Amino acid sequence: MRRLVVGLLLVLGCEDTSYRDIGAEIKLLTTRTDALVPPAIRRLAGYKRRAIPQIEIALHTASPAGKVNLVHALEAVGDREAVPILRHFAVYDPDPEVRGACEEVLGRWGAAEAVARIKEMRARGEGPVVLGQGK
Repeated sequence: MRRLVVGLLLVLGCEDTSYRDIGAEIKLLTTRTDALVPPAIRRLAGYKRRAIPQIEIALHTASPAGKVNLVHALEAVGDREAVPILRHFAVYDPDPEVRGACEEVLGRWGAAEAVARIKEMRARGEGPVVLGQGK
């Protein structure tokens, strides 16, 4: 029986392709703004918490439109593990649309403590640093 199980595993393969699949969905979200975006967000939501680390990495390099799509993907995932990520981008992202999208998601999630922390950080003068501009 053991040989049968080992043989089946070798034939069927044991590789988890979710990392690559998540990456493909993220690439779509960071490069498109058309009708392919909502289905990609739904597919990413299906990966639940496993998608969050890759989404976070992509948020650091994506265009503003791509970041907004990624924020919507985090909302669709719906895991509170994303609260610190959303809070960070709500304060420090140079694009006001991205900052607003993050804050809106936190508000819809009822993350009052995170929203209060954002306001506190902004009141202390924390926020995005944009090259060529003052704070």
